Amino acid sequence: MIWLRKLRLGLHLLHAMLLCLTVFPWANTHTRERLIRAWSRKLLALCNIEVEVQGLPPGQGAPRGAMLVSNHISWLDIYVIHSWQPVRFVAKSEIRSWPVVGWLCDKTGTIFIERGRKRDAHRVLHHITEVMQQGDLVCVFPEGTTTDGSHVLPFHANLMQAPVAGGLPVQPAGLSYVDAATGKPTLAPAYIDDISLGQCLDAILRSPPIKARLTFGPQLMAHSASRRELAEAAREVVEHLSAGDQGSARDRAQAFQTTDSPDHGLDASLTAAS
Repeated sequence: MIWLRKLRLGLHLLHAMLLCLTVFPWANTHTRERLIRAWSRKLLALCNIEVEVQGLPPGQGAPRGAMLVSNHISWLDIYVIHSWQPVRFVAKSEIRSWPVVGWLCDKTGTIFIERGRKRDAHRVLHHITEVMQQGDLVCVFPEGTTTDGSHVLPFHANLMQAPVAGGLPVQPAGLSYVDAATGKPTLAPAYIDDISLGQCLDAILRSPPIKARLTFGPQLMAHSASRRELAEAAREVVEHLSAGDQGSARDRAQAFQTTDSPDHGLDASLTAAS
C-alpha cells in the first residue's frame, strides 16, 4: 500500500533530521559518511530501488580530490550517488530555503551557489577548488536541469574551471534507471517538465522494482584544454556511460587525454617549427 510506504519514508526523513541534530555536530568525517551512505541505501530500499555500480576495478574505492560529473534524471540521483560514496553536491541557492530538504542539504555539506551572480560564482569556484585540494569529492550535474535519461544535454562549463585551475581530475559517471526484471528503461523516476515531487514519488512507488545503474568511466585531466573543451569531453563520456557503452566512453576519454597531453602540444610545436 502506497500510503504505508509513504509513512515509512516520512519516518525515515524524521530519522535524518534527528541524526543531523544529535549526531552530526560531533561526528568525524568517516562517521558522517557512514551514516549518509546507510541512510541513502535505506531510502532507496524503501522506494524498491536497487543500485548497480559499474566501471570501477574490483576493490577500487571512490576517488578523492576530484569533481564527479553526471547526467541528471531525478531527485533520486543524489541518493544513488550517496549510497555508493557520500559526496559534496553543488546546488542552486534556492534549495536552501526548501522546507526540511534544504536544511538537510545544508547539514550534509552541500555547496550552494547563487546563479546569475558573478561574484558568488567566483566565491564558489574558489571554495570548490579548495575543498577538492583537501581531498573532498565534489559532485555537479552540469546539464543544469533534469531529463528523461534518453539523452544528455550540453554541459555548462563554468564550474569546470575549478578542476582546470586546481589541476584536479574530473570523474565522469552515467546514471540510468531500468526495470529490474526486464532491463528496459523506465520513466518512473524522471523528475521532468511540470511533474511535482509528490507525483514523481507516486510514480516511483507504483512502479515495479527499479534498478539504478551508476557507471563510471576513466578520469579526465585538463593539461592545456579549456573548461569548455573539458566540459564537452566529459559530456560525451557521460553520454556513452549512461547508454551503457563503456567501450566508447573509454575511447572518447583516451582521445581527449591524447589530444590534451603536454607531449602532444610539444609535438605540434616541433612540427610547426620544422
